[in-house]
Amino acid sequence: MLTREQMLKWLEEKVSNRNLVKHMLATEAAMGALATRLGGDVEHWRIAGLLHDIDLGVLGKDMTRHGDLGADWLAEKGFSEDIVYAVRAHSGHHPPKTIMDAALVAVDPLTGLIVSAALINPTKKIADIDTAFVLKRFTEKRFAAGANRETIAKCKDFGLELPEFITITLDAMKSISAELGL
Repeated sequence: MLTREQMLKWLEEKVSNRNLVKHMLATEAAMGALATRLGGDVEHWRIAGLLHDIDLGVLGKDMTRHGDLGADWLAEKGFSEDIVYAVRAHSGHHPPKTIMDAALVAVDPLTGLIVSAALINPTKKIADIDTAFVLKRFTEKRFAAGANRETIAKCKDFGLELPEFITITLDAMKSISAELGL
């Protein structure tokens, strides 16, 4: 398997959009925190989070192959089947089979909602928002409309209530705020 440094290099070869890379870093951090809370393999969960959107740099707006192409690339590189399937399942083209898959599906849009919430704060700093602030934005359907609330709420499928899910994800993202530029 590749080292994290090698994964980051590969990621940057495939994805030129810096905001997308930041999203993948946020998802990596959140998945690691969720694995810790839910008893998962932290390394595998983090890798799935880091590489889940690696194919978007090539696919652009063609979402019909999103997830599948990235999963195929990961399989070719020798990543374990649990990571490959989580990447395949996160796009909604395949059903989640494990808690890791379900967590990746739900955390993917939540990281975007949290970034949007941070950006409307006057300081534009993630450190200056809390769970209550994100929950309020969650209820505003027009705010960050691309962050699918139903998908985020699927956190209940893996045993977390929405406030705890937001707190875990927000704290994980705060821990890498410098990398996220927030």
